[in-house]
Amino acid sequence: MEEVSEMSEQVPVKKAETKPAPKRESCVYLPDVDIYETADRIVLAADVPGADEKSLNITLENDVLEIDAKASAPEANGHHAVRREYTIGDFRRTFTVSREVDRDSINASLKNGVLRVEFAKAEAAKPKKITVDAV
Repeated sequence: MEEVSEMSEQVPVKKAETKPAPKRESCVYLPDVDIYETADRIVLAADVPGADEKSLNITLENDVLEIDAKASAPEANGHHAVRREYTIGDFRRTFTVSREVDRDSINASLKNGVLRVEFAKAEAAKPKKITVDAV
């Protein structure tokens, strides 16, 4: 477990202050997020159940990545609800993004309620092998 926490401190995507939510008659949730790093990418995975690709708004401005998602309640389709415990709400999370990512190579996808945002590392941030010459 220590390896994960040490690695997360080195990942150049950091949690930032969240902005106040716009007025809407629903809750705003802070989605759970996993961030991990490969040799050439930073990957952010966020839980946004009930959201679809049309309701997602992802922006990167002034080194701040903002994720907004509007989730919709499942439809009853001809049923009358006797009891409702399922709370619907929106998702919002912001992160400060390091200059170590290539801003032109950010991709996002959504599958089974999990948003995946991939950042390619800038060439300057990628590890480089230095060869040693015999003299």
